[in-house]
Amino acid sequence: MACAASLSTSLATTAAAQTYPSADYSDNIPTLEAVIGHDHGEELTTPSEIVEYFEALAAADPTRMQVRSYGETWQGRDLTYAIISSPENMQRLEDIQADLSTLASGEALSDSQLDETPAVVWLSYGVHGDEITPPDSGVFMAYHLLAAEGNALVDTILDNTIVIIDPAQNPDGRNRFVQSFISTRGLEAQGDRYAAEHDQPWPRGRYNHYMFDLNRDWFAMTQPETKGKVAAVLEWHPVVYVDSHEMSGDSTYFFPPSADPFNPNITDDQRATQVRLGQNMARYFDEFGVPYFTREVYDAFYPGYGDMWPTLNGAVAMTFEQASPRGLVWQRRDGTELTYAEGVRNNVLSSLATLETVARNKEDFLRDYGAYRRSAISEASGAERYYVFDLSSGRYEAESLARRLVAQGIEVQRAPAGSRHCGAAYDAGALIVDGAQPQGRLIRTLLSPSTDLPPDFVEEQESRRERDLGHELYDVTAWSLPLMDGVEARQCATVALGSATAVSADDPIPAMTTPGGSYGQIVPWTDSGQARLVIAALRAGLQGRTTDEPFTKDGRVFPAGTVVFPAAGNPGDMAAKLRGMAERIGAELVPMNDSWVEDGPNFGSSAFATMTAPRIAMAWGEGTDATSAGNTRFVLERDLGLPVTPIRASSLARADLSEYDVLILPDNYGGLAGEIGRADAIKTFVRNGGVLVAISGSVSMLASEDYGLLSTKLEYAATEDEEKRKEDAEGSRAPGTILDSDEAYEAQIRNTQERPEDVPGVILRAVANTDHWLAAGYDGANVLVTGADIYRPLNDGDGTNVFRFAQADDMLLSGYLWEENRAQLAYKPFVMAQRQGDGLVIGFTQSPTTRAYLNGLNLLLANAVVLAPARVR
Repeated sequence: MACAASLSTSLATTAAAQTYPSADYSDNIPTLEAVIGHDHGEELTTPSEIVEYFEALAAADPTRMQVRSYGETWQGRDLTYAIISSPENMQRLEDIQADLSTLASGEALSDSQLDETPAVVWLSYGVHGDEITPPDSGVFMAYHLLAAEGNALVDTILDNTIVIIDPAQNPDGRNRFVQSFISTRGLEAQGDRYAAEHDQPWPRGRYNHYMFDLNRDWFAMTQPETKGKVAAVLEWHPVVYVDSHEMSGDSTYFFPPSADPFNPNITDDQRATQVRLGQNMARYFDEFGVPYFTREVYDAFYPGYGDMWPTLNGAVAMTFEQASPRGLVWQRRDGTELTYAEGVRNNVLSSLATLETVARNKEDFLRDYGAYRRSAISEASGAERYYVFDLSSGRYEAESLARRLVAQGIEVQRAPAGSRHCGAAYDAGALIVDGAQPQGRLIRTLLSPSTDLPPDFVEEQESRRERDLGHELYDVTAWSLPLMDGVEARQCATVALGSATAVSADDPIPAMTTPGGSYGQIVPWTDSGQARLVIAALRAGLQGRTTDEPFTKDGRVFPAGTVVFPAAGNPGDMAAKLRGMAERIGAELVPMNDSWVEDGPNFGSSAFATMTAPRIAMAWGEGTDATSAGNTRFVLERDLGLPVTPIRASSLARADLSEYDVLILPDNYGGLAGEIGRADAIKTFVRNGGVLVAISGSVSMLASEDYGLLSTKLEYAATEDEEKRKEDAEGSRAPGTILDSDEAYEAQIRNTQERPEDVPGVILRAVANTDHWLAAGYDGANVLVTGADIYRPLNDGDGTNVFRFAQADDMLLSGYLWEENRAQLAYKPFVMAQRQGDGLVIGFTQSPTTRAYLNGLNLLLANAVVLAPARVR
């Protein structure tokens, strides 16, 4: 690709002026001040004001701007983006989209088509609601592109590109921040970082309604903001995608090239183009005297980022990070002052520099995009071309995964029952993904068991650890969707697709129901779709009983956890109601005409327990981790269909917890430990028959002396020098030593009280104790492990280690794990259960709800909140 042209002559030349790029603006385009009442960078524009202003711009010049909706947030706010281009381009948008779709399919465009086709540049701002300057930068960019008159650069941009501006990707979070800022304002803006206007109340504005980090949700697609955005991006095929963020107010500005490590599915051409784009940004920033940095901190490895998912689709996508004033003014530690207006302006510089580079080289960008998509098709060959998902177990998760892939533009085929693929017979049918697609590199990234870190990067990280320096991994190193969804997947070179049919993202999951059932109906406890059916039935008032032992009925073995809904004691239309629910959910329902079983407990056995719809409360607010609380609530409410009552942690001591069957304590940082009366209230709840579910950091809290509800302890990092550990822990004087080598010195200074090494994120195999009903539906589980917490197992006299990590050599499924962590995590607990009085404490040492993308653990969460109350009662 040719290098970008030199700086536009329209840039202001006085660095001290701190102005925007200069231009003569038309009076026919309304200003932000005329419509909203403040100028750019003068005040924080609210989400509703942004929409209002964009609509005013489009109304003023409909020939060059359209505003479209791509969805609605949980709180009912419209998600919108603007399309801005020349009148000629705007008149033929459908034809342009058709040409871009042809290019994206892997077909090459002729030179004349390339000459006539503008390149799409997508500018996204404010995915984190408290990263506040980017949205106002998007507002200015829209105004500048429409109002600048006689501006050669703007004319070139409009002629050669279609600019899409998504000004506020997270309006719910932004609104939360703006309202907290407004509520604390006084006579003038305060730069003190500890002033209330900078000190956001829980859960902060970063997150959306369910407190998701939307910059981690791209391939998980759990939130409406992400679903709508992905669909819109797939319509436009941008060659460049910008995701504009903020970072610490004491920093400067980050733009590409990205830091190491790079995902191996990013091409050398994409990396080189990042450099070229960065070079033009540097020229803009130099012109205005703005400091910046590149190649540090912000890597390009995890595919869920706003710069990574578009990259793996063929775009050159980039993260921008502006130092955040978190208000109108921020006093840096070095004594300088950062203003909101300055931050807004800096994002405009990087955005405008990006548009200039693409506009002056748009044919090159289009060719490179097409080449990426074509080469992705040709690269898919050999033993790893096809991915085959088995439907005989975890059917609901497999079907859901298929639809999630299709929603990302990936073709999925359904093979009929009894077909053979990868040398195996699929009695229940299979779902097949061919890696030879234009999005083949995205497919490989999401579906392969592991994505390897570059060897030189790994070597450097191990070297840093030896020098007692922190590692440079920014996010998780494992995300294989089949592993996280608990879906059995095979890879092979050839499959039989002759009778396969395409899966649509909108296809309902096929239910498995049969008429009849004079005695009752059976819901096999096999996946989260089955749990959702049971929950829906219980909430509708139907009476069911669950078994803690398998039984055999009419030649079929039904696993522990299976729920029986007898006709006796239920309404006469029970079977019809259950079938209707099963059809809506896509679940399996098995009719039974009599009560006789060939093996296992009869339905009147004590192995069966009566169920009711559980009443669930959750600790909420200050003291809890916002994402843990939000993600867990989301999985319960939206994936399983169970309403949750959030109770602020500060109110737990006086709340009537006896109204609830289950109390969930999300991850926390010790914030729940100190409140007077809270520990007593929680202990009373569980000892009186409640089910207490602790997640991550809350497990340590329940093991503390204040609570004493779990007989486990956090471990220090393993060390061979037990005597030195005792020395460090006890006494004011140590025995004398002689140090005669570097090794002896290193051993002497080693901290024996340190925590295990922090794990950025790996997927480990956990083994289930299948004799315990809490493991119903599982032989084992795939667990995302992060952080440094490793717990001692419970002894048999105190409770049960329902899931423990596998032996060291068989534990790691995906990602990069430090060897000492591998050794120490082996056989340590993932899920613990301990009786306390009449109740039960369940501890998840790692969260089963992280980012709501561990779908293979949703049934396990249902065991804890649906089966457990029945067993306790």
